[in-house]
Amino acid sequence: METRQITVIQAAAILVSTIIGVGVLALPLFAVQAADSGAPLVTLLGVLLAFIGLVLITILGMRFPNQTFIQYSEAIIGKGIAWIGSACIILFFAVLTSLTAREFGEVVVTSVLRSTPVEVTVIVMLLLAAISTRNTILTFAYIHTFYFPLLLVPVLLIAALSLKNAEVINLLPVWGTEPKKMLKGMLTIAALFQGSFVLTAVIPAMKKPEKAMKASIWGLVIAGGLYVVIVGAAVSVFGAEEIKLLLWPTLELAKATSLPANILERLDAAFLAVWVTAVFTTLFSSYFLTIYFIGKLFRLREHKLFSYFILPIVFVMAMLPQNIVQMYKIIENVGRFGLYVTIIYPALLLIVSILRKKRGTHVADKKVDQNS
Repeated sequence: METRQITVIQAAAILVSTIIGVGVLALPLFAVQAADSGAPLVTLLGVLLAFIGLVLITILGMRFPNQTFIQYSEAIIGKGIAWIGSACIILFFAVLTSLTAREFGEVVVTSVLRSTPVEVTVIVMLLLAAISTRNTILTFAYIHTFYFPLLLVPVLLIAALSLKNAEVINLLPVWGTEPKKMLKGMLTIAALFQGSFVLTAVIPAMKKPEKAMKASIWGLVIAGGLYVVIVGAAVSVFGAEEIKLLLWPTLELAKATSLPANILERLDAAFLAVWVTAVFTTLFSSYFLTIYFIGKLFRLREHKLFSYFILPIVFVMAMLPQNIVQMYKIIENVGRFGLYVTIIYPALLLIVSILRKKRGTHVADKKVDQNS
């Protein structure tokens, strides 16, 4: 038995630092490709779609406050079907981990360490995540809470300072030039929030799981708001057509931004330092969720066994894309598939649990059974 110690603030911090990750660099490009000047609007719609998925898994978690997603899915639809669904979720997050690591590697060798093989940067980040995941869910929460302000403040600062170069006309028309493409863009943006699924593992360790919805709302408002601000700042500074020519518009935004009195003429170096931290927290969450769910699926006491076991598998998957273009194509396709796993599947589980009147036991003793 392990004491419930994760607070609402810590749960919200986990959500924010998990969501804000590697995708923040290419985010304005994804949004502009879908909606041109309507990029901030399509980002907002994507955030709202992601919020629907987060609300579903939060309601499920509150119905079964003592169990993780793997455990209560078996209680709702039976072990056989639930096992297949759980295996799909584990596989999805393993692939997501590998793609996050590869994208990190590509950015680092392109922008900073040009003579370093991409394999080296990928394996270093994966190894760091594997070592960190050998801790309990409580330590996992403490690590995210520690990094939370280090991520939020600098990114907000860069977005705010960049607005001195902004041109409001670049944001018109607000709804963009091709409304038909907005749905595809919404799905792509929503896919960037799939790390929020980590909440399904966090709720059973919360002091007050009945307040999980409060953590969800705060987490998504902060992360979603930050994403909308970044896209709005990038489009207003560069314009939609210019962004289409940039691979990582957010990095270019940092380059074009300076501190007052020219204390720092370019903020890209500082931004990359913050971005590395953001990538680590995102990778840390998806890696942790993968091995934590494997442990629950096989009814094991500890998940540590798998931290190094899946490392070579994830590394090999990370190296499969031949180049950056193919990598981003795979990321888009995997992201859209993930929406079935992280939104449609939980929605079906919630409907079945309501129809079958399935509900977990009430939290009375503030304890969570890690072996159940």
